[in-house]
Amino acid sequence: MSNTSFFWSSNIKFLRNRKKISQMALAEKLDISRPKVNTHENGHVKNPPLADMILFSDFFKMSIDTLIKVNLSKLSELKIRDLEAGNDVYLKGGNIRILATTVNADNQENVELVPIKAKAGYLAGYSDPGFISKLPVFSLPQLDPNRKYRMFPTEGDSMLPVPEGALVIGEFLQDWSSLKKQTPCVVLTRDEGITFKLLTNNSAERSLLLESLNPLYQAYEVSMMDILEVWKFHSYFTDSIPEAMSSLEQVGKDVREIKAQLQSLRAFGN
Repeated sequence: MSNTSFFWSSNIKFLRNRKKISQMALAEKLDISRPKVNTHENGHVKNPPLADMILFSDFFKMSIDTLIKVNLSKLSELKIRDLEAGNDVYLKGGNIRILATTVNADNQENVELVPIKAKAGYLAGYSDPGFISKLPVFSLPQLDPNRKYRMFPTEGDSMLPVPEGALVIGEFLQDWSSLKKQTPCVVLTRDEGITFKLLTNNSAERSLLLESLNPLYQAYEVSMMDILEVWKFHSYFTDSIPEAMSSLEQVGKDVREIKAQLQSLRAFGN
């Protein structure tokens, strides 16, 4: 963050007063000291630590981006309640950033390829037009020219039968609230970088559930604060022919399907 916290300080004070609690009471709820709350409210913290920002964000049910960039005192009570209810554009991915992209000579969107050698650097350069402009580009006739696509390499076996080394084409997803349950997506997170998973929007917890197709891998949740980009799966390319499913794998698949049907029947019976 630069040498300014924008509306951070005034928003923290505004939201605390709105809840009609003292600095001491807020400090106790956040498990921090009252002087620390005071320094945040008075603008003495020019570069608020991420850990503190997450504490305030979770408590007030506002995204960090909103707390920094939006003057909440100028909003109506109805709008603030709307934000607290989870209708925060920053939490949906709507207004986090302008996507860095490239276009061809006809001013049409390119499909950039993120090669394996550039995959590690993508986390640092995803929002840098200079970095994106150096990526290889191509076009495919079956892609909608009015949508934005990017191609990413896969690593590991967590998404089998999509093989390691496949190239996955994803469509840029602006509004994460539109995600249906277990939507395959390439997702960019602060901690993991690029990963290919099944995504489910858990708006109540302000997180996304990430699952693998491979049942050997456990699902896990990632806070929406740590999600940088989401690319909805469109198709993939590979030079590998998938191996036939073994009889043991088929039995496991059948058992999982039977369990799912039984759970559905129980739910219907209740």
